[in-house]
Amino acid sequence: MKYLVMVQGTQADYEAMRGRPSERSPAWTEEQLQAMYAYMGAINDDLAASGELVDAQGLAEPARTRLVGRGKDGETVIADGPYRRTEELMAGYWVVDCASLERVTEIAERVTRCPGPEGLTEYPVVIRPIMDGAGDIGAE
Repeated sequence: MKYLVMVQGTQADYEAMRGRPSERSPAWTEEQLQAMYAYMGAINDDLAASGELVDAQGLAEPARTRLVGRGKDGETVIADGPYRRTEELMAGYWVVDCASLERVTEIAERVTRCPGPEGLTEYPVVIRPIMDGAGDIGAE
């Protein structure tokens, strides 16, 4: 079964990676950034070698987000920036094809051990099964 494994972050986290700390996001050094990239790259390499990797990408910062929706009058409403009700949103993802939920949970647990600066906010890694079709709705 295919799964989406999501890592989360905030605009402050992206700023901290540029060396601009905030209360919740300590500044990253160049060495810490390189260690994070190497760690994530090793996960990608291992998943590719096992044949489980379908896709993996880091996403642009929340400030570069565009929201498109409908207003009460039915007109299109376009807004720039992150979601209105939350600061955290998907910062990157893997699509993996794994034999079981237990296996993808092992992968997500490995992701949670990614190195970073002291005091870094730790977000949960979210696992979502990817439906194969409409017949999956309501399946357990």
